Amino acid sequence: QKETKKDIKITAHIRKALVNDKSLSMDAQNVKIITRNGVVTLRGPVENKAERKLLKKIAKHTHDVVKVNNQLEIKVP
Repeated sequence: QKETKKDIKITAHIRKALVNDKSLSMDAQNVKIITRNGVVTLRGPVENKAERKLLKKIAKHTHDVVKVNNQLEIKVP
């Protein structure tokens, strides 16, 4: 997996935003973030639709992100 410096920067910025948002569950803060050529893929479990939507919004509003591929799954109770 070859990542450019820009992709690494995008991933780091999103990770930092998630970890700093204390309203998010531990699962949401630890989702997998894959960035390739400005396209961000989010994978992993989240607590609910609101978290899923918020994570996508955070990624989408990160500088240099071209597209967000939201593959987050809502945990089944």
